[in-house]
Parts: sequence; C-alpha cells; structure tokens
Amino acid sequence: MSLSDRFEKVRTGFQSAFWVANLSEMFERLSFYSQQAFLLLFLVEKVHLSDVSSAQLMGWFGLAVYALPVLVGSLADRYGFRRALIVAYLIDGTGYFLLGSVNSSWMHPIRAAIPDYWLLFAILIFSSFGPALVKPCVVGSVAIGSNEEVRSLGYAIYYWLVNIGGALGPILGAAVVTAFGMAGNFKLCALVVYILVFFVLFFYREPVEAAAARSKMTVRKALANTVLVLRNWRFVLFMLIFSGYWVTFYAFFVVMPEYIHKYVDPSLRNADIGRLIAIDALMIIFFQLLVNHLTRRVAPFRAMIFGAILAALSMLTVSLYGSVWMSAAGLVVFSIGEMTQAPRYYEYISRLAPEGQQGVFMGYAFLPIALGYFISGQIGGHLLHYYGEVVKRPYELWWVLAAIGAAATVLMAVYDRAFGPRAAAG
Repeated sequence: MSLSDRFEKVRTGFQSAFWVANLSEMFERLSFYSQQAFLLLFLVEKVHLSDVSSAQLMGWFGLAVYALPVLVGSLADRYGFRRALIVAYLIDGTGYFLLGSVNSSWMHPIRAAIPDYWLLFAILIFSSFGPALVKPCVVGSVAIGSNEEVRSLGYAIYYWLVNIGGALGPILGAAVVTAFGMAGNFKLCALVVYILVFFVLFFYREPVEAAAARSKMTVRKALANTVLVLRNWRFVLFMLIFSGYWVTFYAFFVVMPEYIHKYVDPSLRNADIGRLIAIDALMIIFFQLLVNHLTRRVAPFRAMIFGAILAALSMLTVSLYGSVWMSAAGLVVFSIGEMTQAPRYYEYISRLAPEGQQGVFMGYAFLPIALGYFISGQIGGHLLHYYGEVVKRPYELWWVLAAIGAAATVLMAVYDRAFGPRAAAG
C-alpha cells in the first residue's frame, strides 16, 4: 500500500465525532490535571485543612471519577454522546468554579453553615460526575467514529492526546498559579471547560451507528453487569491486587506536593511543584512509541510485572535523597514502567474475562485506578503526618509506598501462576 493510500485511509477512516470528542478531551484533561497538580496544596494552604483531611478528600474524588463511569456510561449510551458531553462539561466547569470560589466573600455564609471538609467533599463529588461522564463518551466516539481498519490507530491518537493534556495541564497551570494564584487556576480551568460546551454544541455530530445502539444499555443493565463482574471473584481479586500499582502512581499527586513543600524545599514555588508533576506525562508523549518498539516481543504479563517493579523502585528513588531532582528521577523511573505495562494491561485482563463476556468485563478495567487513587488518598495524609511530624523522618514514607508496590508485584506473580490465562486454559 502506498503512502498516499495510507493517508487516504486515515483521512476517510474517522468521522468528525472522533476528532471533536478527542480534541475536547485533550482540553478537559488539561483542566483536570491542572486542578490535580495543585489541589492538595490548595486544600492545605488556602482552605487550611490538615494533610490527612486533604489527602482523604482527593481519595474520595478519585474513587468517584474512575468508578462512576460504570453507571453514568449507560446514560451516555441511552441519551447520546453529544448531550452527555455537554452535561459533563457543564458539571466540570461548575465544579472548578466552585472550587476556585471557596475563599470568595459570597461563600462565607455557606462556609459558616457547613464545615469546610464537608463543603469541599460535596464540591469534589459533584465535580467528579463531569470527567466520569466524559470518559465513556470519548471512548465510545473512538469505537463508533472510526472504521475497523484504523480503529487501533484511533485508540493510539486518543491515548496520545490524553497525555498531551495531562502534560500541558500542570505546566500551563503553573503559569496561571504564578500570575493569579491557585484559585485563579481553578477558575481558568472552569472557563476552558465551559468553552468546550460550545465546541461540542456546534461541532459534534453523533456517530452514525450511535443512534442504533442508543437504547441497548440502561442503568438497570449496567447494575446487572456490575453484579455479574463482582461475582467473578478471580477477576475482582486481580483488580484488587493491581490497585497497589495505582496507589504508587497517585502518591505523586496526594503526597509529593506537600512532601516537597514541607520537607524537601520549602522555598520552592507552588508553580514549580506543579511543573514537576508533568514529568510523567511528558515522558509518555516523547518516549511511548520507542518503549512500545523495544518491548513489542515481551509477553503482556512480563511487561506488567516490569512496570510494577519500576513503580516500587520509583518510590525508593524518591526516598534516597531529599531533593527536587531525586523526586523528578522517581517520576522518570515510574513513567518508564507505566509506558511498558499500560498498553499490555488491557490485553492481559481481556484474557481473564470469561469467554463471550470480554466486552462487559473490559468496561471495569479502570476499577484498579479508582481503588488505587482512593487508597492513596486515605493513607497518604497519615503517612505525611506520621513520618514528617511524629518520627521526623519523612523520607521513610516512601518506603511504605514502595512496600505496597512490591507486595502488589509479588501478588500479581502468584495470581498469574494460580489463576492467570495459562492456568485457566490448563
């Protein structure tokens, strides 16, 4: 096939909904990670919540963001991706605006009536419905809005644009924080997402096949699917084990900013801490294709084990020396593991699903992310407090996180030997 033929296949292989949905999520991810990079610092420094409470709030937020798509995705299927995206971005924008307005004068009566913890809990849980609804809409647009011949390329484009947003968010957010403060950053995130409402309204056209499939999924069926998956204890066990990997990932969001601010370099600006968080996504943008090429012959499970080992080693790397450069090195180590395991993870779990039910079970593949974020949030603040304030050896908190990553690695190996695809086949 000539180069011109390939280009023509790509040009005609995607419906307009594919491009509009993916571009909108790139900017949604930009806003999401701009918020995530500074959320812990904002809760501690501007709302004056404790490290423990702030990390716990982030854990609840992460659980909702990555667990809710199981249910709200059925609403997107039923009422259409275009409507769902508009509602999602309206929720998203409103949540960011409320977050950035917590210290505004018009919020004072509300804060006087509601404890800050529960007010922030309500705002974050409300906000979580936005990104939770975006995910199934965009993934659905990729699946339906691309021809079979270019669908794998479509998912690669989707993953690429998500990481561009994930990298640009903290970087651009850092510039906004420097100029307007953290509250200003959240309000700008709101503005960006509100603009996406009009972008989708004017440019998104429902994929041709979406209308025919719209009535197939209901909330009741989604709940029935949830029960079906949860009854498969082997699949659930693997989800629980692999969540240990994501505990280490989200430690970079719920632990590292305050760790650096308090115990590594108190003079470092919040904006620079935010830029530091972008290293993982930047590594993926520049090196994912190279890592894919180098590991193309590695078996899926070995790739996942390698990624889990590097996740644990990244925690140890951060602990070696209390410096910003060592924290950056930890992010680099983690990103290499993420690039190795992420493309193979879905391949592995698709083989764990019962025959004929791969589609249903693959919809729950992100549950380890939800659990890992939640667990990281519940323990992260306690680790900061105990090792930083009580025993005065803050670097040791990374040993605990490394132990979690190591335990997940060992348990994954035991699981694969006992219940993995080869064991099931035997």
